[in-house]
Amino acid sequence: MAITDTVTSETSELRRALGAVDTKRRRTDRIMRVVIYGAFALAMIPLVSLIWSVLSNGLGRFDLYFLTHSMRNVYGGMDAGGVYHALLGTILITGLATVISVPIGILTAVYLVEYGSGHLARAVTFLVDVMTGIPSIVAGLFAFSLFYLVVGPGATSGVVGAVALSVLMIPVVIRSTEEMLRLVPNELREASFALGVPKWLTIIRIVLRTAVAGITTGVMIAIARVIGETAPLLITVGATDSINDNVLEGNMMTLPVYVYRQYAAGLVPCTPGDAACIPTINYDRAWSAALVLILVVMLLNLVARGVSRWFAPKTRA
Repeated sequence: MAITDTVTSETSELRRALGAVDTKRRRTDRIMRVVIYGAFALAMIPLVSLIWSVLSNGLGRFDLYFLTHSMRNVYGGMDAGGVYHALLGTILITGLATVISVPIGILTAVYLVEYGSGHLARAVTFLVDVMTGIPSIVAGLFAFSLFYLVVGPGATSGVVGAVALSVLMIPVVIRSTEEMLRLVPNELREASFALGVPKWLTIIRIVLRTAVAGITTGVMIAIARVIGETAPLLITVGATDSINDNVLEGNMMTLPVYVYRQYAAGLVPCTPGDAACIPTINYDRAWSAALVLILVVMLLNLVARGVSRWFAPKTRA
């Protein structure tokens, strides 16, 4: 009987101890859940505020006319002008920078992961880390100086701007691609080698194919990193109010430069009685162009998701 009472007492004490521990865990879980939700809400406040500000101020002039006309022969407070020339310049220059950066970045990452070793690999890694922190204005000065030495004075064109943006894109592509390649299991490589597949074909058909989703995401991050740059494009591309689709010659307008120039123009001093003059027309164009830039980035991300899903290795459910 005494043994039974002792066991019952110890069991009760154990249950009370476990209940206290369980209560403490539930309390800690609730506290951490509140902290996480609060952090999420704080992170969403600036994002929602930004989207709301751009939408509320940019939808006023966002129409087909704004997307299909340039600023040629538009002056003062005229209710005219559009963003077509800036949108075209952004697409051409960013696309050319992507064509330059993606092959270089992916091949460099493949070298570092699959082949690199010794002093050369460490030197490349160090240089990539240094390039990641280069200010954008320095990239613009580098591209301008390079073409000034090669071509001569007046070397302002879309190609120069694309080279400046590629200097900013390449380290981002290298870093993201390198991390994705390292996540590919070595068992896949070993299985391919066991079947007699050469290493270069294993990298193309197995390694890159497995990591294509992450690589595509890294490329999109790099594009988003440079598509809104203003300082290097002001130096290398300049600005123009006309449509220029030739990246090899002449100034070009881009969306971030367009936003900067319109906002810097400020309010228009309208003369009394001039009903056709809109004092805030420059600000209105700047907000609408900012909305166009955000929509372009969103569209590129949707395309990247489709590409990564299409080329990702198929798995059975």
